[in-house]
Amino acid sequence: MPLKPMSPEQLRQFSQSHHENAYLLVDVRQPEEYRRGHIPGALLIPLPELVRSMKRLPADKELIFYCHSGGRSMAAAAMVAEEGEHPTIYNLTGGMLAWDGARIGDMPRVHLFAGQSMPEMLHTAMNLEKGAQRFYESVSRQGAAHSWAQTFAVLARAEVAHARVVHGFWRKLQSEAPAFEALYDQLSGELLEGGMPLEEALKKAAAVEDQQCLRFMELALQIEYAAYDLYRSLAEQSGAEADRAAFIHLAQAEKAHMQGLIKTLEGCNG
Repeated sequence: MPLKPMSPEQLRQFSQSHHENAYLLVDVRQPEEYRRGHIPGALLIPLPELVRSMKRLPADKELIFYCHSGGRSMAAAAMVAEEGEHPTIYNLTGGMLAWDGARIGDMPRVHLFAGQSMPEMLHTAMNLEKGAQRFYESVSRQGAAHSWAQTFAVLARAEVAHARVVHGFWRKLQSEAPAFEALYDQLSGELLEGGMPLEEALKKAAAVEDQQCLRFMELALQIEYAAYDLYRSLAEQSGAEADRAAFIHLAQAEKAHMQGLIKTLEGCNG
């Protein structure tokens, strides 16, 4: 069974070029390490738990393991490779010590969806999309004198389009679901994607004075990475394949938002 090393740069390129349904990124550290910071989209399976439940790993996906410095993840990758069921298995060389890309702190806020049915979860997801829309519209107004403000106006429209996609998943489950426009108008949008309160995000934005383009892009990336991390976690925790597919689709869309922001970030000049 192929077992290959992967550098942090290769992981960034891999995640950008592969669909979310094609691979699984696994963090084999302990929960407290994961809370302090993890790679967005990573599924936490501590090494002792992984040893007991290797059958939990999907047999049809490429697997990428990482830990603090590479030792635990190499052991995990080697043990899984012995099972002989996965297309390709990678170990992130140097682990989190070598990773210099985006990091997410704390656990994905899956508690936002706790105890909800799938239609209710999609309703919550729509509300998070509206929160992001409200945030991006506010930032666009705040920076209206600058050309980069248009990026946030585009993002605001993208969040509405994304909410329509979520609504489409809902309608497939319940044909009697309310029409999009009426439902979306009633949503409060008090939370952003990833669970950050809108009020908190707006306070952060209002406090930005210098290097506004750079700081707003960073804040937007923080929101989008958290959203991606959340939907990726929900996908891996979903029991029904249709539910998992819906959350994978949402995670893929969040990744596209991140990629667009990163490109725009390169042009920030204040």
